[in-house]
Amino acid sequence: MSLLDDLTGHTEDLVADVLALCRVESPSADVAAQESVTELAGELGSALVGRRPERIVEQGRPALLWAPEPGGVLLLGHLDTVWPHGTLARWPQPLRTADTISAPGVFDMKSGVVQGWYAMRAIGSPAGCGMLLTTDEEIGSPVFRPVIERVAAGAGAVLVLEASADGALKIGRKGTSLYQVRVTGRAAHAGLEPAKGVNALLELADQVRDIAALGSGELTVTPTLAHAGTTTNTVPAEALVHVDVRVTSVAQQEAVDVSMRGLSAYRPGATVEVFGGPNRPPMEPAQSADLLRAVLEAAAKLGLGTIPAVSVGGASDGNFTAALGIPTLDGLGAVGGHAHAEGEFAEVRELPRRAALVGALIESLLTG
Repeated sequence: MSLLDDLTGHTEDLVADVLALCRVESPSADVAAQESVTELAGELGSALVGRRPERIVEQGRPALLWAPEPGGVLLLGHLDTVWPHGTLARWPQPLRTADTISAPGVFDMKSGVVQGWYAMRAIGSPAGCGMLLTTDEEIGSPVFRPVIERVAAGAGAVLVLEASADGALKIGRKGTSLYQVRVTGRAAHAGLEPAKGVNALLELADQVRDIAALGSGELTVTPTLAHAGTTTNTVPAEALVHVDVRVTSVAQQEAVDVSMRGLSAYRPGATVEVFGGPNRPPMEPAQSADLLRAVLEAAAKLGLGTIPAVSVGGASDGNFTAALGIPTLDGLGAVGGHAHAEGEFAEVRELPRRAALVGALIESLLTG
């Protein structure tokens, strides 16, 4: 029986395990929820892989590691999602139809995690292949970035089980920087003596204009969440804006950082403070070129046809491993759509096909 036939025969098992993982809601900020989802993932993964993972705890937050042998292949994924508790109860469409499964986190990226386990099982769970599952990817991996880099440093290749982009592999990702800009002014009564205040909101408005102007073309600098003031009749003494930056090169990232840290106040009495900075370096296509050739060969042998490959704006933990110089290929997870949107889904037909592709790629890499 071929690898693809074997996994196709387990389609309903794949669906059941994905939905079981999705039913444990796991918003990134809730550490207790991460404990619950990693407990279930440890049970499901152990049954499929055939060995128990190491449980890693950093700053009270859990992760799971099935360690590969040195020089082996590391599958990389995460169990946290962007969805708050209660989302599943109001989900807008059925969890299962004839062609799709839909649930919070099913596309990003619990289907990919389960596909990785089934891929390992189908090729006999070789010691040269392992998996790391973290629980803070959706908030920028502030806790587990050092763990990812430490584990990946001993691997020969990293395969990221993030969702695909309309079925396409992700060979390039923009780098990200995250900033918070805080303006401090001086409060005053808005009706009696507004001139005695220094309006932090007006100062922030000027800063936001300058910040947004830093973006151009593929370089995006986007002010996002903002707030200011305390009451409706008080000149605001403080204001804050969050800024999302996406870059195509390290040089761009460094240049934006210099500009952000050079922001200065327009108004006498106002101060501007900048927090944060580069979060993930860019993942450039050249870093995945060899793996792309290998996966396309594997797809051809499996009869899966040609699989497209694209560069995207979103970042992942694969940015960290690529920055270390480790060959990294992303987008090997679910085929579906609507990431981070109500109604996100994965295509049932593609679950065993993508698992077979990952399994065949692992075998190819381990045998040279």
